[in-house]
This record gives sequence, C-alpha cells and structure tokens, in this order.
Amino acid sequence: MEVKNFVVWDYVVFAALFIISSGIGVFFAIKERKKMTSTEFLVGGRQMSFGPVALSLTASFMSAVTVLGAPSEVYRFGASFLIFVIPYAFVIILTSELFLPVFYRSGITSTYEYLQLRFNKPVRYAATVIYIVQTILYTGVVVYAPALALNQVTGFDLWGSVFATGIICTFYCTLGGLKAVVWTDAFQMVVMIVGFLTVLIRGSAQTGGFHNVLEHSLNGSRLDIFDFDVDPLRRHTIWTIAIGGTFTWLGIYGVNQSTIQRCISCKTEKHAKLALYFNLLGLWIILVCAVFSGLIMYTYFKDCDPWTSGIISAPDQLMPYFVMEIFATMPGLPGLFVACAFSGTLSTVAASINALATVTFEDFIKSFFPHLSGKLSTWISKGLCILFGVMCTSMAVAASLMGSVVQGALGGLLTGITLSFWVAVGAFIYPAPNSKTWPLPLSTEQCIPSNVTKSVPPVLSSRPALADIWYSLSYLYYSAVGCLGCIAAGVIISFITGHQKGKDIQPLLIRPVCNLFCFWSKKYKTLCWCGVQHDNETEQENLEDGNTWKQGAESVSQNGLRQESLVHIPGYDPKDKSYNNPAFENVTHF
Repeated sequence: MEVKNFVVWDYVVFAALFIISSGIGVFFAIKERKKMTSTEFLVGGRQMSFGPVALSLTASFMSAVTVLGAPSEVYRFGASFLIFVIPYAFVIILTSELFLPVFYRSGITSTYEYLQLRFNKPVRYAATVIYIVQTILYTGVVVYAPALALNQVTGFDLWGSVFATGIICTFYCTLGGLKAVVWTDAFQMVVMIVGFLTVLIRGSAQTGGFHNVLEHSLNGSRLDIFDFDVDPLRRHTIWTIAIGGTFTWLGIYGVNQSTIQRCISCKTEKHAKLALYFNLLGLWIILVCAVFSGLIMYTYFKDCDPWTSGIISAPDQLMPYFVMEIFATMPGLPGLFVACAFSGTLSTVAASINALATVTFEDFIKSFFPHLSGKLSTWISKGLCILFGVMCTSMAVAASLMGSVVQGALGGLLTGITLSFWVAVGAFIYPAPNSKTWPLPLSTEQCIPSNVTKSVPPVLSSRPALADIWYSLSYLYYSAVGCLGCIAAGVIISFITGHQKGKDIQPLLIRPVCNLFCFWSKKYKTLCWCGVQHDNETEQENLEDGNTWKQGAESVSQNGLRQESLVHIPGYDPKDKSYNNPAFENVTHF
C-alpha cells in the first residue's frame, strides 16, 4: 500500500488540538488555584452547568474507535447501525430517571460507594478493582488501535501520537481537574463535529451528491436497515441492536464512574438530567455523521474495494484511507480529520484518568485515611492522575504486543464476568460463520492490479459444538449475558443463604422501575417497592426534591446519607459506614 504522508499544514492543524487542550488545563489551574480542594478537583465543586457536561459526555464515549470503526461497519454491513438511535434513547432515559437520582441524591462521589451503603465493603472494593483494571485495559486499546490505523495509512508517527496523547491528557487532568476535562472535552466535541462535516461535504461532492450516495447505497443493499430476524446469533438485527445495545450502553452510562461523576458535578439534579438528554442529541448527531460517512465511502469505493483488493490490510484503515484520497489536494484537511479522531481519543483518555483517580481516592485512600487535610487530599488526587496517566500510556504500549483486539454483589459479579468473558473469548477463537454475520458484497472490478498479497486466515479443521451456538452469539449480547448472569446468580445465592427484608433497606438506595410509570396506582407502586418503607421514611421526601446532600442543616454525612437516619437501620455501623447484620453480610442480596 502506498502511504500518503502528511504535509506541514496537516501537522499544524493536529498540533493546534494538543496546544488548545493543554491551554484549557493551564487556564483552570490558574483560575481555580486559590480554591482547589479535592472536591473541586474531582467533581468541579458540584457547580457545573449542563451544556459543557453534555458535550463532555458525548465526546468521551464517541472515541476514535467510533470515528474510525462505525463508518467501516456501515461500509461493510450496511446502515443498520442507525438503529442504535433506539438503545441510545432507552439508555439515557433509564440513566436519568432511575440511576442518576439515586447517585445524585445520596451525595456520593464514587459510584462504588453505593455498593458499600447497599451491601458492604468487600463488594465495593471488588467492583472498584475490576473497574480500575478494565478501564486501564480499555484506555490502552483506545489510544493504540486508532494510532496504528492512522499510522499505516497516513504515515502519521505511531509512537509520537501515543505518547503525545498520554502526556497531554495527564497534563491537563493533573492541572485543572474535572473542570479542565469537561471543558476540553467540549472543545474536542466541536472538533469532532467539524471533522465529520468536512468529510461529509467533500465526500458527497466527490461522489455526485447525497442523492447519488443514497441511490448507490440502495443498489448495494446498504439501506436494508430493519431486519426483524429473532436469531440471537445474527450480528445486527433490530433485536440485537435494540436489546443488546441497551444492555451494552446501560453499563457505560447507568453505573459508569466516568459518566456519573460528571453528572453529579452539576449544580442541580435538573442540570444533570439536561446534560444527559442533550448528550443524547449529541450521540444521535455523531451516529448519523458516522453512518453517512460509511455510505459515502461505499459509493466512492463501489467499484474498487481497497480492503478485499489488498490495498489496505484492515477494515479500520478504510476511513483514514478514504480521507487521504478525497483530501489529497487540500493540505490541512487530512490533519483536521486526524484531529477529529484524536479528539475522541483525548476525551476518552482524560475522562478515564480522572475517573480512575476519583475511585482510587474515594474507595481506598479516603476509606483508610479519613482525616486527610484538604490540601493533602488535592495533591494526592493530582498524584493519582499522573500515576494513571502513566499506566494508561504504558497499556497502549502493551497493546502493541497483544496481536489483535478482542470485541468487546460478589457471587453474581463473578458469574456475570465469567459468562461474558467465556463467550467473548470463544467468539475470538472461533469466529461466527458468514451466514450469521452476512457481510454485504464488495467489488474489486476496477481496481488497478497490485503486487500486494492479501493474507488468508487459516481454516480450522474442526469446530467444537459450542462454536456455532454459544460462541456465535452476536457481540451486542455479551453485556446482556453478563448482566442477566449476575442477576440470576445473585438472586439464587440470596435465596439459598437468606434473602434480605425490604424493611431493612434505605429507601434512598432504591429506585424501582415502576417510578417511570406515573399512571400506576399507589397500590401497585407500593407493591413494586417490595417491602421497602418508602412512604414513612424521611428520605422519601428528599427523593422528591433532590436536595439531600445540600441540606447542611440536616447533618448530611460524608456519603450524603444522614447519619441519624442510617443509625436506625438494623445492623448498620455508622462508624464503619457498612452493615454488620448477618443478613447484610451476604453480598449478593438484591
């Protein structure tokens, strides 16, 4: 493959992204230097507005993997990816109406602190450790995979971009804390939109306009969006995307530290909800841009697919190769697209570093050393940002040695993780047959012959019985498998060891799904609370007004739950902030 290298203007545009991002960190470090406490550093003093938080949320979860991978997915499998508008909506509604109220009103900083309040410390620590390991692994891949794809197509320096990403993110996270992360993300979100728009405008002009794009996409079966096949082994159907996508993204939004941390940084619960709903609009915009980029790319390459012809070696190189083709005579614009891709990377890495520092400080350091001074707490938080910045960058280096990237209470937790890991690894070793993934046809009729030899994967002589059933499950169902396995195991173990009584549970820690349906009668609402005393507890009043943690006159505890109320819970130890009742010791109660 002939690599079309960047020119000076491309590097100038790309460098501007890093300079401005760093500048935002410096600005907030100077602006907030006199009032920088650990609370200010980790959650922005809980005074953020919904606008920048909404942009930050969208930028963080639309990483470079999305910018490069989603258009490629549409190019190869069609525009069914557009159905993700459905799970995105479900997830945002569930997060804002069920999960957010519990986290916001309890006043916690780490989402895993909730597990200690609801169960006990071992569950909290186990979840925190798993989150830390998973986030470091994920962040390393998010940094390395896009950098590798861009390097192989544009000649952009691989390790220079990897280390620059790690250094810059660590720099502005450490200097400015959450406010720097949020405002930098907001800027990077704008860059992502501008980058996508330039590709859409130039690409549609090169292919004869949107009407022509839609016509060729229709003829190439790329607009066959709705497939109602209920087979769970099919890669993309309306059911796998709507159901599996909801489970997948609910884990990302509903209980993810990075998401909840920015939501609880908002000045009011209303601002937090607005941030989520405006973020939904951002998700839809990015999704539509990615889908149309894939359709334009298909129209441009309809007679000569660069992947099957061997011009490029992997599908994730399609988008950067396409950009280098259409902007070949326009210096600076390829650099703008790379800035678009790396904006996704920077925002994801920065959010991860900040979240990792927060859970480590809140769940471990603060638990073991509760009387740290404000100044020392701030310096420890900054040190943790540096530590995790180094670890995430090191993980990106380790990712280069991994070869390929895999898609993708205690008893219940371990069961869910085991099931998800089992099916994901099995699918990696024994990929699903084409009859289930159904890649759409691609043409190489008008390709210029080259000397490139395309590698052919080895054909396995035999496949185990599970390969065409369990291992061929759509990747979108992996999260559903883990979630349902966790719930099932937790419920079974709870009943075996003695289930928990509803009257022993704090109403503030519960948010029944039935609360979403206001037309239900009071009788049915009470039934769905499963014995939790939601009518006569003081906390229920706060569930309605959302001001629990702000009511200083009512002696809000460190975790946001009032100590005088928690003391009355059977088995609750206010000093340890956990339960010592044998019924609560069973960590899998639901």
